[in-house]
Parts: sequence; structure tokens; C-alpha cells
Amino acid sequence: MKIVVDAFGGDNAPLEIVEGALMAVEKHKDLELILTGKEDEIKKILNGRGERIEIVDAQSVITNNDKPTEAIRHKTDSSLVKAYDILKEREDVVGLVSAGSTGAVLAGAIMKIGRIKGISRPALAPILPTKADSDVIIIDSGANIDCKPVNLLHFALMGSAYYSIIYNKPEPRVALLNNGREEEKGNELVKEAYPLLKNAPINFIGNREGGDFMSGEVDVMVADGFAGNALLKGTEGAVGAVLSLLKKSIKSHTMSKIGALFMKQTFNELKNRVDILKKHGGSPLLGCKKLIVKNHGSCKRLNILSSIEQTMLLHTNKLNEKIEASIKALENMEE
Repeated sequence: MKIVVDAFGGDNAPLEIVEGALMAVEKHKDLELILTGKEDEIKKILNGRGERIEIVDAQSVITNNDKPTEAIRHKTDSSLVKAYDILKEREDVVGLVSAGSTGAVLAGAIMKIGRIKGISRPALAPILPTKADSDVIIIDSGANIDCKPVNLLHFALMGSAYYSIIYNKPEPRVALLNNGREEEKGNELVKEAYPLLKNAPINFIGNREGGDFMSGEVDVMVADGFAGNALLKGTEGAVGAVLSLLKKSIKSHTMSKIGALFMKQTFNELKNRVDILKKHGGSPLLGCKKLIVKNHGSCKRLNILSSIEQTMLLHTNKLNEKIEASIKALENMEE
């Protein structure tokens, strides 16, 4: 299995990206990686290591200050564009991993790779923990700000297929993000999308509010990119604030510091539970003809390792074929 990695995408590139790639090939003997970026710097980090790692030289980098579409068109010698060219042109390369500019990753996916037949728009699907012993994904989390009802329908189909692979759950619970559970509530987009999801070949459980997101009763939360991104960033901010307040409170009292020593294992378990990226890597861009995993810009080597493993899992379990089958099943129901 071959995967291409944008070695110069992300805040901690290229060191953390290259080290994560090394961890992946050392762990998986059937894996080959292609790293794109400044060859001299990559070789310096590898320092003679890196069996089954190919380097493709790319002397420029797309940054968050670049306009995504223009960058994909004109920065042809960038690590991300070179990675996309490899993904597009080489049939043996099954996926791409990048922690670079989200806008550029999205633009490159559309311009270079294209959509699965029948899918109206690709969508990002990050994973978050819930208060139950389960995780939840939100789709879309920012790739599509203005949506139509059919987009939400396709998000639901793709999210259901993705969740079923990651968690080996045949019929994940799919909900529609709304300002109330009642079917008649919501804006026009949600009202029109509701019957589409209700009649789709998925386990649709109806509308759910933002407060239900991490309750454990939802596996896949469907939303337009604007609402989904607001929910995601608000949730991440709230979790970060609570953890910060907890840490501050512990440090302000002597007895709390002593108590914290006895609860060290508990705090470590909580930290690991919240840091979902270590377990599942980045957010896949679902709906493209080939697998694309977008990692957080601040990711480290363990996150890169997880993203590579995530790509391997999705390829092995034929995610795109499952999405295509879902679209076919939907078309058969409509006939």
C-alpha cells in the first residue's frame, strides 16, 4: 500500500511529519510512503533511515496566507501540489495525508482529484469523544459554508459509511443538527433536508440540538459547514476552557495539589480521551475519488502516524466503494 504525505504541511513541518512517517513504515512492513517537500531537509531528518520511503522534491510551500485556488494553480512546485499530482497520476497511490492549509487541501481535492460520481460536494468529518464510551463525528465541519438539502443528504450517507468502518458499527445513529428535536423546527435548509434523510438508507434518528452532540446518543451529526464548524470550534473551546480552569484551580490550593497526585492516572486517561487525534488521526475529506486525510496544523508525529493508519484502514475497508453503494441504493429507492 502506498500513501503520499505532504512533508511540509503544518506548523511543525517537516520534522514532526517526517518522524511520523518513519514511525508508520517501521510499524507497518507492507506500507510504502512518498514524502513531498524540500529533499535536502527531508534527507537530513531521515539521516539514513527510511526504508520504503520515497522522496519527491518540492521547493515551495503553500501557507495559510496564500489564496487556496490560486496557490493550487500557480504554486506547482509546492509540496501539496506535488502530492496531489502523485495521488492523481499514480494508480498505486491510494491516499494523501496533509496538515497544511485547509483551504488549499480542499481546493486541491476538487481541482486535482474530483468527486465520487453522485456526490454533490466533499465534506470534512472530524471525530470527537462523548461522555459515553463512544465517539461522534460531525459532517460537514467547514468545507461547505452554503449548502442545499441534497448536500446534507450526501453528508449523511458518507458519514454513516465512514463511521461504520472506523467503529465496525453497521448502522450508526445519524442525526440532523437543529435548534430543536421537533420535525417542524429549524431553518428552511434543515426543514427540507429532514424528509430526505428520513427516507434515506441510513439509521436516521431525527433532529438533535448542539447540546446533544457529545451526549453519546448520536454517532453522526449532519450539518452545513457553517453550523458544523461553529459547533466544532465551540466544543473544542469549551473543553479547553474547562481543562484550563481545572488545572488553575488545582494549582491554587495546596490540598488540591496533593489530591491531584493521587488522581494522576485519572487525569492522564482524561487527557488521552480528549486528544482524539492520537487515536484516529485527522479529518477525512469524504466524497473524493481518492482518500484524503486533513490533519490539524499543530499536529505532531503521533498524529501523523494515526492519520496514515487511518488512511490504510479506510482503503482496506473500501470506504469509497461503500459510499458509491450508498448512492446507488439511494437512486434505487428513488426509482
